[in-house]
Amino acid sequence: MVNLPIPHGMVTTGNDLHGYRVTRTLGIVRGITVRSRSVVGNIGAALQTLVGGNITIYTELCEKAREEAFELMLQHAAAMGANAVVAMRYDANDVAEGVTEVLSYGTAVQVEPAQT
Repeated sequence: MVNLPIPHGMVTTGNDLHGYRVTRTLGIVRGITVRSRSVVGNIGAALQTLVGGNITIYTELCEKAREEAFELMLQHAAAMGANAVVAMRYDANDVAEGVTEVLSYGTAVQVEPAQT
């Protein structure tokens, strides 16, 4: 059996996926990544704080970490045989100074189009 990638449109933060019905719940899935800020990135961010506004260096770091955790979660779900993920969430924690864990998690499910 080949585990096809789960399209991003088949992931929701809700408990159901509009237009589909859950036929099987497979369990919790997660993707985790741990990222650190580089010395150069910290210096660049410090300079941006002097100007104020969005600190783009940190924004990009956070976005990359969330994207990686999300994709790892989708891989985990596909490996379980899911074709969708419901109740998806993100969490982040500091592991050490300058080191952050980003977790993407949800419930892997199998869905089929709802009868209309």
